[in-house]
Amino acid sequence: MHADPIPPHQGLPSVPDWGTALRPAGPFDPWQSFNAACDVWSGGHADAAGLARRRAWRLRDLLESACAAPLHAARLRAAGGASIGDPGRSPRAAQRAAALPLESIEPIGRAQTLARFDEACTDRAVTLERVRAFIADPSRIGEAFLGRYAVWTSSGTTGSPAIWLHDTRALAVYDALETLRFGGFDRPGRGADWLGDWVRTPAGSGGRYAMVGATGGHFAGVASVERLRRLWPWAGASMRTVSILQPLRALCAELDAFAPSVVATYPTAAGLLAAEQRAGRLHIRPHELWLGGEPLSDAVRREVADAFDCRVRETYGASECMAIAWECTHGALHVNADWVVLEPVDRDMRPVPPGTASHTVLLTNLANRVQPILRHDLGDSVTVDAAPCPCGSPMPTLRVEGRRDDVLVLEGIDGPVRLLPLALVTVMEDEAGVFDFQLVARDAGTLLLRLPPSSDPGARPACHRALRAFLDTQGLATVRVLDDPRAPAHEAASGKLRRVASGPGR
Repeated sequence: MHADPIPPHQGLPSVPDWGTALRPAGPFDPWQSFNAACDVWSGGHADAAGLARRRAWRLRDLLESACAAPLHAARLRAAGGASIGDPGRSPRAAQRAAALPLESIEPIGRAQTLARFDEACTDRAVTLERVRAFIADPSRIGEAFLGRYAVWTSSGTTGSPAIWLHDTRALAVYDALETLRFGGFDRPGRGADWLGDWVRTPAGSGGRYAMVGATGGHFAGVASVERLRRLWPWAGASMRTVSILQPLRALCAELDAFAPSVVATYPTAAGLLAAEQRAGRLHIRPHELWLGGEPLSDAVRREVADAFDCRVRETYGASECMAIAWECTHGALHVNADWVVLEPVDRDMRPVPPGTASHTVLLTNLANRVQPILRHDLGDSVTVDAAPCPCGSPMPTLRVEGRRDDVLVLEGIDGPVRLLPLALVTVMEDEAGVFDFQLVARDAGTLLLRLPPSSDPGARPACHRALRAFLDTQGLATVRVLDDPRAPAHEAASGKLRRVASGPGR
């Protein structure tokens, strides 16, 4: 679903990190950054018609540019006929592609893109062999591939990791969107609010940013932080990535020593840290927590906000596009509709109306040219809100369930019953009050419950009571809930926790 938690878009200079300064720079173009900042600021003040005009001409530009990638040129020909082809041979062929309706283009998934990676890129110097050699070296995280592209990998839920390239224009747009919209600096007074927050943070911790997530790979979050450290080494000491895979005691000790003013992480990790904070084993005082990478429930938001006594803000992004949606002051996720096209669809790839949960969502990234993201199947389940947001922004709002967990198929009294993972998560969080857990369907009649060894003694009985009541109401009275002595197992590649999983091998 989401990308790793977003990189910092604010921070103050601190002691130079000369080791970082000697590393090759990350991708950056100051002119592109200036243009993107101006465009994002003006777009944030446009009405719905103005946003639609921006989206339309950017889509035409993307379709024309995508003809330079053989994979996408073939997709466009399939949609519009043989007259659409290589812009190097016929500029008019690319111009005809720009006029295609977006919905006429066949959707594409990660596996198809990776299988034809070389043909999915517009720069013919980019090859899968060269990219894989680049990402095999952890010391190059955040460095510019071929001197001009960011490379991010995404573990996904199954199969081989996907690889995504982003050019300097796309990076400039992501930076501007996160700074001006998510950061709120395109609204009067927000800069003064941020300065006040910084002044109120504990002495010495103002402007410190910690990303708690998976490290050691070219994941979007850690690679973005490292890119900033390479670009501005004097601010390197104010940014840190903290591994979510280390023992909890070590993780808390590292955070205590760093004393961040902003923490970005996954909701499941935030819930775990909140429990440690309440228990007195963690003592940080951030003024904001940024949560992404997983769906954020109201229960987790309240739990984390209460434990740290600070603002909790959600972001929606992916390795395919860092800045898909931003959270306004009313807590709603607004789609960056001038730079992103999101199409919620059902299982047959037909559009679903607002207010209806989609089976998946198709993403079109209007900023990136080197590896066009054109009607790409993200796999997330989203619901677009039918009513406008009280904040007044014309950008549509949505709720994200995501794809982290599995739909369980259990055998009921009257036949198979499908349980949505969101329902089970809500039962565990709201009814049992447990946030760090894993439920595994060993078979159609057995559900395994895994809790951390450090869980409260009353957690297991509470989980059993809540699950039993829920399963009984679903016609699953014969399904057993058994205790599994193993702790919840995080995904090896991403560090994320799949809290609802299916399969005897788990």
